[in-house]
Parts: sequence; structure tokens; C-alpha cells
Amino acid sequence: MELLQSTIGALLRDNARKHPDRDAAIFHADEVKFSWEELDFLADKIAKSLLAIGVSRGSHVAIWANNIPEWLFVQYATARIGAILITINPEWKQEELAYALKQSDADVLIMCPGFVKQSGSKSHYYDYISMVRSLCPNLTEASCSNEFPRLKRVILTPGASERGMLDWQEFLAAGREIGDDALEKISTAVSPYDPAMIQYTSGTTGFPKGAVLTHYNIVNDALLASLLQALEANDLICGPVPFYHCFGSILLNLGGLVSGAAIVIPDHSFSSRQTLAAIEKYGCTALFGVPTMFITELAEPDFEQFDLHTLRTGIMAGAPVDRELFEAVSQKMGAAEMTIAYGLTEASPVTHQTCKSDPEEKRYSTVGKPIEHTQAKIVDPSSGLELPDEAVGEIWVKGFHVMEAYYNNPEATQQNIIDGWLRTGDLGLRDAAGYYRIVGRLKEMIIVGGHNVYPAEVEQSLRTLFDAEAELLQVVGVSHPVLQEVVGLVVKPKPGKELTLEEVRTRCEGKLEWPKIPRYLKMLEDYTPYMTVTGKIQKFKLAELFAAESDS
Repeated sequence: MELLQSTIGALLRDNARKHPDRDAAIFHADEVKFSWEELDFLADKIAKSLLAIGVSRGSHVAIWANNIPEWLFVQYATARIGAILITINPEWKQEELAYALKQSDADVLIMCPGFVKQSGSKSHYYDYISMVRSLCPNLTEASCSNEFPRLKRVILTPGASERGMLDWQEFLAAGREIGDDALEKISTAVSPYDPAMIQYTSGTTGFPKGAVLTHYNIVNDALLASLLQALEANDLICGPVPFYHCFGSILLNLGGLVSGAAIVIPDHSFSSRQTLAAIEKYGCTALFGVPTMFITELAEPDFEQFDLHTLRTGIMAGAPVDRELFEAVSQKMGAAEMTIAYGLTEASPVTHQTCKSDPEEKRYSTVGKPIEHTQAKIVDPSSGLELPDEAVGEIWVKGFHVMEAYYNNPEATQQNIIDGWLRTGDLGLRDAAGYYRIVGRLKEMIIVGGHNVYPAEVEQSLRTLFDAEAELLQVVGVSHPVLQEVVGLVVKPKPGKELTLEEVRTRCEGKLEWPKIPRYLKMLEDYTPYMTVTGKIQKFKLAELFAAESDS
């Protein structure tokens, strides 16, 4: 199929004209919904307010909030006038916020006052106002501080006010001076090849890098991912994934835009119970999430009480998926056409995806084939030479979705994009039928006595061996005085179950090669402190659990 030559703003206007009264976005926890016509109106209203405070095409507007309605409105409003949206992780601390605001040259910051993160029985309040106050003690409505010379305005979402910050009603009132003709002139000048977003990578080592993504990049990536799910205007996509991440802002928000499907947001932050309740209440047909989200949903104590019969498809992405989980999602949740997607922020994000017509085994053991208009290859990371089928190497991709650059970081851009090919940093292999399988991150590969051990492969084997005992398990490298590294295993047990290291080793003997057998074991009741807001496991944090033992 042909790729779209359209901007986000133009697509929104088109939906509003074709389906004015059809639901576009439903916020379950807030008990509000918006039609395509209402979203289009709100995008115009906020776009006018942005213009009134000095934002223009190419300006940088940062947003710092969880999944609240205003996040979606601002995404559409900035796109309409060609401003660039800077998406900031809701869980970032003051130092990370300062880095992002400065590195991205943010002109405006739109934020909620803060939010509460629940971790088991503990809770933590992220006080955004206090953090911004610390960074900008002399904040006024027209200036931040010398440390952030580009930042001129801080705007608070509804229900909050603070000296020196523009509250939401004041912000909206400012837009009354901008006429429809002025807005139309600016919006029609926006090009599909203009940058739409700067999205920061996870930054597990050092500070994150900002990937510059254009309208053309992200609109078409959302389109192809939606087509592989066969999404249409009568579908409802349940999306507990965070807006700040490419999964939320592109695959979910823009996936709804390009397909015409309504998006259903269960809560401001991930809640397995709210997700199940939202699917049941609205009759959602698609569900998005990373594997840990699906695992948590399936583990809800009264899971069987929720009616999920309307589920058909969706996307699981962000980490390898094993057969047991795939079958549980397909059978217990009813999403028989669930797809597995692979990609990265720098590629807008999807580069590979399965579909319902793929052979059953390929639908869970691989990430599918490259999506349309995409080239992919397996490369020896040392020599840069392309490798044959079944050989493990780094995955490189090329296509319409590759980012424009890392913002203000030409050195990193040059290192990661070579002749149009994007280095993913992921290790994988391609089979003879053209399907790709991920075996781990290049930087997470474990070298045990000269043997390369790929965490994803080991985890797949261990899940089969310990399915009865383990709800979640992760493999990490642990330093060793003789072998350089060995395998450490972290297990979250199922209720009432436990494991010992001796039992793990005994069961692995004869089934796994010796370098892959865990030499250390940690039982962990709560994985939450080791997860990102997207639900991904931070392996470097898990590895720290073994540091003291490996020294002995």
C-alpha cells in the first residue's frame, strides 16, 4: 500500500468531517468521552492559545503528565500548528527534567501538578510543582531562569494554580485573540516532513537521547501497525500504555486517528483492574500492552469475573513473549488475533510485526517479518558485515520510519544511522522463512567463559521449565572472577510457590548448556521498583541485586 502524505492535523480534521459524532477518545477513570468533532475543536482551541503565547511552527512544547485528557489535546494542538511536542517521562526526577528541558530547547512546559505512583502497599508522590520551583526559583509568567533561557512559560493543567505559572483557564482565554483565518493559514503550511515530536530514549546508561520524529514517520508507522491488526472505525482500542512513550502517543493515539477507531484509556497510570473493567464496560476489541501488563491482568484475583468476549486483537511489544503468555492472552482473554510487534523509539517505533495469517508457532516465537516499506538485516556488530539466516547479530533497519536525527547530538546520530540504516542495538536472527527473533540487547549479552549467552533465549527456556512456580522471571549477567560473567536469575514466584538455587540447577541439567544455567537466584515478591512506567524491566537494576554476592 502507498504511504500517507498527510499531517496529524489534517487527518484529525478529516475524521471530524467524516465521523463528527463518533467516539474518538474515552477516559474511563475520568468518566468522560470525546467525539472526533470535539477533539478537532479542542485542538483548534488549544492551538490558538499556544499561538497567543508565542508558540509557532517549529517551537518546542514539552508536556509532563500521565494519561490525562489534556495530554491528548496538546498532542493534536501542537501538531496542528507545526510545533514540536517534547514528551517527558512522568516518573523523571528533577535532574532528568532539567536535562530534557535544556537539551530539547523547550520553549513552553505544560504539566499537571504531580501524581501518585502506587507500588504494592507503598505510594510515592511526584511533586512536579516543587521540582519546577527548585529549578526556577524566580519563575514568572514570562520567564523561567537563566539556566533555561528558551523556557518562557509553564502552564498547569486544569484544577491547579501556582504563582508564576499560567493556569489552564488563563491559557485558554489567551487564545480568544487568534482568529480562525490565522490558525488556518498556519496549519495549512505544516508539512508531513516537519518534525512532530522529540521522544527521549529510555536512558538506562547515561542521559537519554531525543529522537526527532516527523509527521510522515509516525503517521505511517501507526497506519501500518493498525492495518496488521485490521483495525477499523468500529473498533475500540484499550490502551493502558503511557502517552509519553511511543507505544501510547503513536501506536495508540495515532493508531486511533488513522483507523478511525476510538481509544479507551483505563486510568491515568497503569491499573490491571481498571483495564479489565474498561474492556468490559465499553466492549473493547483491541488491547495494547507490554508483556508484564498482560501478565498482571491475567493474575487479577477475580479475572474470571470480567467479560472480555469482545476482545479480538491488539499489540504486545516491548519484551519477548513466550508461548504460555501468548496462549493465555489468545484463549483466556479472547484476543485470538493478538499481534507481536518489535521496534524502537528511533524507528517510530514498529519495524516488525506478526499478523493473524502467520503460522501459529511464528505468532509467538518471533516478532514477525519487517512491515511494508521496511528493509532489515542481521549484521555482525564487530565487522559490520551482513550475516546469513540463523546467525545471531545486530538488527539493522531502513525505511520511512527512521528518525530524522537525535536532537542536538550529531555524533550519536552518525554512530547510529549509517547510510540510512538504523542500528537497533538488539541482537536477533532471521530464519529461512524471513521471520525475525529477538535474543537480547547487544549491551545485555552475557559472556560466560567466552560463550555468548542471550538473556531472551535463556528466559524462554526457563519459563517452560518453571511455569508452575514463576509468575515472572528475568536473566541478568553477574560478574565472576574466573568466567567473566555468569547467569543470575530473578524470579517473582506464583502465590504459595518457591524455588531454591539447587532445584533450579537440577532441573536445568541436561536441558540447558552449562553457560546458560543460573549460578545465582533471587526471589522477588514485587517487581514494580525495577520497572519503567511502560512496564519494562530494568535489567541493570536487577543486576545490582547480585553485586554483593558476586564479590564474594
